[in-house]
Parts: sequence; C-alpha cells; structure tokens
Amino acid sequence: MRKAWVVAGLSVGVCMAFLALLFVGTFTIAGGAFGAGAGAQGKSVALAKGAVPARYQALVQKWGNLCPAINPALLAAQLYQESGWNPRAQSHAAAQGIAQFIPGTWAAHGMDGDGDGDRDVWDPADAIPSAASYDCKLAGYVKKAPGDPTANMLAAYNAGAYAVIKYGGVPPYKETQHYVKIIRTLEKSFAKPVGRVDPSRQAAGAINFAQQKLGTKYLWGGNGTPEQDGRFDCSGLTQAAYRTVDIELPRVANDQYNAGPHPSRDELLPGDLVFFSDDLTNSRAIRHVGLYVGGGYMINAPRPGAVIRFDKIDTPDYFGATRVTEEGAKALPKHPPTA
Repeated sequence: MRKAWVVAGLSVGVCMAFLALLFVGTFTIAGGAFGAGAGAQGKSVALAKGAVPARYQALVQKWGNLCPAINPALLAAQLYQESGWNPRAQSHAAAQGIAQFIPGTWAAHGMDGDGDGDRDVWDPADAIPSAASYDCKLAGYVKKAPGDPTANMLAAYNAGAYAVIKYGGVPPYKETQHYVKIIRTLEKSFAKPVGRVDPSRQAAGAINFAQQKLGTKYLWGGNGTPEQDGRFDCSGLTQAAYRTVDIELPRVANDQYNAGPHPSRDELLPGDLVFFSDDLTNSRAIRHVGLYVGGGYMINAPRPGAVIRFDKIDTPDYFGATRVTEEGAKALPKHPPTA
C-alpha cells in the first residue's frame, strides 16, 4: 500500500482534485471536442515546436512547400520514417542518407540543393530538397488519377506511378495502403495543430496505472518486471501505463514524442505525455517524459534515488507535450535510427 508515499507538499485534497479532473473533466471536454481538425494542407502547415531538428528545420519548411501535394509536416514525416533524421543512415537495400535514396533513384532525381556544385546523397542540404522534388515529380505523374493527390503521390512513392494510374488511385496493395496511412498519421505529429487537439479516451486508464505506482523506487532502464521489483524509469512508466489501454509506445522518451499531435501548454489534458530537454529546438534530444495529470502536475519517475511522485511540469527544460493516439503509436518506426 503506497498511498503514504505521495510526494510531500501535496495534500490529500490536491490529489482528490487530480482524480476529479481526470475522471470528470477529461470526458466532459472530450464530449464536445472530438472531430477538431489537426490542421490544413499546403503552405498553411507549420511545423510543431522542435519536431524537426533545428539544423534541418529551415530546409524542411522551405522545400515542404515546393508543390501542393506536399507540406512541411508531410516531408518531415517521410524523413523521420526513412532515417529518423540520421544523415548517415544506410539500409541493407543500399538506401542512403537522411532521405534513404537508392543509388539508381538518386542518379535520376538527386539535385544540388545547396548550389555548391555537387549532388551528395549524404548531405541533407542536397537530399532534403531532392526528396521534396521527387515527391512533386511523382505527384505530377499521377495528377490525373482520382482521389486525394497527396495519398496518390505517397502510393506512387511506394508502389510506383504506374500502379496508381492502373488502379485509379491508391492500389490495393496492403504494403502501399499501410505506407500511406503511416505517413499521413506521422504528419500529424510534425504539424503545429490548428485548433483544439482531440482529447484521448484512453487517458484515464493510463493515469490509473501510473497512480498505483506512486512511491515506487526509480530504476534506470526499469520496465516494471518482477525481476526489477516492479520498478520503472520515466519512459518505462509511460510505456507501461499506455500498454494497459492497448497502446504500445516506443521504449525511449524522444521516440514517444511522435506518438500523436502536440497540444500547447494551455491546452494540456490529463493523460498527455510531457517532455523535457536541454535542447528546446530538437525533439531527438528529449531526455525525460512524464504523464500529465492536471493542475500543472505530472506523475513522474524522476531519477535514481527518488520515487515515482507528483512533480510540477513548469521548469526551464519543459519541451512540449504529446496527446497519444493509438494510430499515432502504431505509425512510429519500430527502431528509428538516431541522428
């Protein structure tokens, strides 16, 4: 029985207020807010804070507006899916660089994006513009196909333009349909939301699990297994909390950031993941995550020597938040390379 371990300084009344906010407020808000859009397409799409590493943000913002079929968030989603922002990534199929061009495709579509006189697949200043240009060329190839132009472009990227033309839109290939869905879902995690982000219906279950762990000793790398005496680190706790509501998050905090759209600080709701970093311009540098419970507090597995507890989120290293969605978590690369 760990109720006695609740962090000093938080009264029983405050804890009950958290519970009231969780089990009443979350679903009251949810009842009136479902269906709000995540944002418009095209040039109106802005990138979420820090979602794209700062050294690539200007490139993605510029080249993501190259044609109507793409936008900066979509281009970011493709790059993240392909390489996890790793400019030195190389696959077993010989795909290379941040955009994972295979040599033949690079030879045909690579461009000198930075005007330095060469076309270098390993240089993001060439590869990112080339990825956008290639997308737009594919969109041109399939522009007469029925359906959504962006979905058709993505399908052409995966299955070839001929398949899109043949089937009059996204072809009936499971792999291609899955790819289109993944990129369109990841797009939401890179776009700055326009309007309110839909509340999560699974939040209550995730917080209920985390509350039961209050007072448990922190363990670096802890996943809560019996061999670890049920102990967790920060991302182990959030992963386990959402696993109880059938959402499988990645293991580390910076990958969990892309599991859904990003509400602003004044739009946080219980169940949102809140993130912390020493570099507020780069989501790949995130080093800590907690589970928001309302009132400016989170349930937090803070560090070795401490216990799982309530902590304030408003600190200088507060990075931002993610509203976890089931489809967002499923869309994440299983093991994205690190930048």
